[in-house]
Amino acid sequence: MRTSTRVVLAIGIAAALLVTAVLWLGRDGAGSSRTVVGLRIWDETFVPVYRASLEAFERANPDVEVRITVVPWSSYQQKLRLDVAGGTAEDLFWTNLYEDYADAGRLIDIAAALGPEAAGAWDPSAVAQYTRHGTLWAVPQFVDGGTAMYYNRDLLAAAHIDPAELNALRWSPGGDDTFRSLLRRLAAVAPWAYNAGHDFQSIELPYLGSAGAKFQDDRDDFVFDSPQGVASFDYLLRLIADRLAPAPADTNTNPDFAKNAFLQGKLALFQSGTFSLAQIAQQARFGWGVALLPQGPSGRVSTNNAIGVAGNAATRHPDAVRRVLAWLGGGAGNRYLARDGATIPAVVSEQRAYRDYWAEKGVDVSPFFDVLRGPRISSGSGPGFPAALRAIDPIFAEMYLGRIPVPEALSRARFAAEAAVAQN
Repeated sequence: MRTSTRVVLAIGIAAALLVTAVLWLGRDGAGSSRTVVGLRIWDETFVPVYRASLEAFERANPDVEVRITVVPWSSYQQKLRLDVAGGTAEDLFWTNLYEDYADAGRLIDIAAALGPEAAGAWDPSAVAQYTRHGTLWAVPQFVDGGTAMYYNRDLLAAAHIDPAELNALRWSPGGDDTFRSLLRRLAAVAPWAYNAGHDFQSIELPYLGSAGAKFQDDRDDFVFDSPQGVASFDYLLRLIADRLAPAPADTNTNPDFAKNAFLQGKLALFQSGTFSLAQIAQQARFGWGVALLPQGPSGRVSTNNAIGVAGNAATRHPDAVRRVLAWLGGGAGNRYLARDGATIPAVVSEQRAYRDYWAEKGVDVSPFFDVLRGPRISSGSGPGFPAALRAIDPIFAEMYLGRIPVPEALSRARFAAEAAVAQN
């Protein structure tokens, strides 16, 4: 055989092998013909419910396998950003800060993939959160409900406090109020009364909102350094200075410090969302309940965050991804998220199962929903928002430690946020 013939034959064989490899990309390693779709999330406690849901999907779609990857929240946003830019992100991923990806053309248009009627099944607040410039960019998975206060019945009893008193509490920037007075009573029987501290969703946003302030305005400009914003943070820092809350040296570095203190019976009141409910129910070794969060000058104000699954526009398996999205956004697939009271499904028809589960356990979850009947505060949005939060975080941490006065810290944080957005 001539050398030129050998070269041509070798090139032909190599090309055939390359085509074969490309055709098999995304299939599993066991020699089957299933297409593998990757799903990235940040909370390992959701793996069992997602696995159960996706096993049902795979039985109905035997040509598709969905593999779940967990990236911890502490590094999730930064790693996702790098992986999307580098083309190594999964086909599907959890998101709550999606605007940069949408604006860069990195996400699948949900209406184009599933049809415009699909959104009618989902919680309207979740649909609004993931709609930008008239386009829906993620399939809502679950909603947090509002913020409420978990309480330790034993510590309340030791302080001679009826749990019913909690639903009538008010806080005021001007001085003593019913909330501060109750915290002082609790501080006499517990190491800490309340979890005032650097917690964006459960503490800072509700206090900003109930003081009459906003984190961002309607143009996505940062406005948390208003006089009302200063008053809300000043109130929180005075609670810490009075030793009614854990030290910032502990809470700044460990976001779970307050929750763990509550579970250990060392914290009387723990303000948080439904995302803490299952863990408290499983691990608390004392009687507990849920009450409304305290009312401020502008009422009780909470945020109502939702988590969505976004589709990677660079996926090599668009049809399989479309089918997985349709399953996760449909009642049959989404209802698994209510199993064992894990979270509130975004499919409205499945939300009753969540309430029924906890009612059977003797837990009244109505405070998480009742607070949403009043005004709400946005949890933030816009291009560069993740970078803005990263810029704000160390300044707020120093403020809680008492190293920067509240007005100066908020002003510096606003400028840092604006610079981060501009740079982004």
